[in-house]
Amino acid sequence: MVSNTLDNSIHKLINGDQSALEELFNYYYPRLYNFSKSFLKIEEGIDDILQEVFIKIWQNRESIKKPDTFNSYIFTITKNLLLNELRRKLSDSKTKSEIQNRSLAEEYHQFEQIEFKELKEKLDFEIENLPEKQKEIFILSRKEGLSHKEIAEKLKISTKTVEYHIRQSINILKNKISDFGTIAILYLYLFL
Repeated sequence: MVSNTLDNSIHKLINGDQSALEELFNYYYPRLYNFSKSFLKIEEGIDDILQEVFIKIWQNRESIKKPDTFNSYIFTITKNLLLNELRRKLSDSKTKSEIQNRSLAEEYHQFEQIEFKELKEKLDFEIENLPEKQKEIFILSRKEGLSHKEIAEKLKISTKTVEYHIRQSINILKNKISDFGTIAILYLYLFL
């Protein structure tokens, strides 16, 4: 799909033309599939996630302002759904082990159990020491698996405030565990 045709499809989508959704699906599906497969490291469940991506695109089509930001928009939605799926899968220890082995490869295996335990303890300690509101939001998001919208409704705050606190928490935690190296950052993003 050439750029002009893609722009045209996005404009049609914004205006509620369902045929545009099929055009965008045909264009983006292979790209999103490969992105999802490299992100999750397993293929199971990718089709369901991608269907959800396009449902969200259709439901939120009126919030798309400019065609030139659509690419990052669709990949951001996909990434967020993949993160949710990854967190859900990680509650199953067999899947957790499989994902860790595939995604972290040699570096994971070189990472001694004692260091992993230290990292987990350090993260738990730092999460406990986050500012109260950030800690509450971070735990609801990462440990209880609530969406930004669900957290916002539960705490009677805006989703932007939720996003801000989660971003701040991750930045604080990233700085606190930086001496553990790349593996710690991967752990923070993938398994928390």
